[in-house]
Amino acid sequence: MSTTRTGGAGSGLVRRGARPVTLGDWLGFAEKLYAREKLALGQVATNAHDEALYLLLTVLQLPLDSEARVLKKKLTVAQGAAVEEILRRRAMERVPAAYLTREAWLDGQRFYVDERVIIPRSYFGEIIAQQLDAWLRAPEKVRRVADVCTGSGCLAILLAQHFPRAKVDAVDLSADALDVAKINVAAHGLTKRVKLWASDVFDAVPEVRYDVILSNPPYEPSAHVDAQAPEFAAEPRMAHDGGGDGLAIIRKLLRQARTRLTDEGLVLIEVGGLIAAMDKEFAALEPHWLHTDDGSNCVGVIHAARLARWRG
Repeated sequence: MSTTRTGGAGSGLVRRGARPVTLGDWLGFAEKLYAREKLALGQVATNAHDEALYLLLTVLQLPLDSEARVLKKKLTVAQGAAVEEILRRRAMERVPAAYLTREAWLDGQRFYVDERVIIPRSYFGEIIAQQLDAWLRAPEKVRRVADVCTGSGCLAILLAQHFPRAKVDAVDLSADALDVAKINVAAHGLTKRVKLWASDVFDAVPEVRYDVILSNPPYEPSAHVDAQAPEFAAEPRMAHDGGGDGLAIIRKLLRQARTRLTDEGLVLIEVGGLIAAMDKEFAALEPHWLHTDDGSNCVGVIHAARLARWRG
């Protein structure tokens, strides 16, 4: 489905007589627009240059790895109108970039997204690829994995690819999110190994034991969600809201995980800014915080043996 309109004289975003000519001109214009309108970043890229360049290349159907000389490309009238319109929607309507392009990228792979799901931006992309195996006694023997709060299904797909002999249960309470996850699971050819479950954590999932339970749950305190920038407020609230202190879903997940892990199993949870709160409330579980490339270190690992002894 098209996300732009290419006809007409443009959206009126550019002042008369100041219309950019080349792709590089439009990129410079976009960066100034992002700064002027104070657009929120972090869903697709962490800086205006990268997000704007992604939007322009995508709307013009140019490769994302295009060489720098592409910036000298002169745009046709129709191309300029398409670029202006997508920038108008991004800046004036505050539509997240990924919803405009109907895609998101994680660990170098493309996933379909729309307003029914949170835009993938999890640290698990790097954790699965670079660190997870080191925490498993025999990663080649992993047979059952769960992704709780799966959203678009991207992490369930990365898990299935990483553990090619494993069955993956992808769990979410949102029927809308599961509809999007179904699209992505099919697109990646994994319908035989990734099973989607409509469930509040594990409530409706048959009791089996997993080698790995992974979750990027809603962890923002409700008051933080109330004050979000428009771009983040455009995402489903239930994908952000973790209750009064942000820990509501995490508490339920950890309690249910006690009977859901193999003896050597692991729970991995991404918790954003709740590291201190986790260390205080779940000190008995001794969560270990994994290093991430940007230093946020907000993915915790908890061992089955500690959960089994826990009386929380």
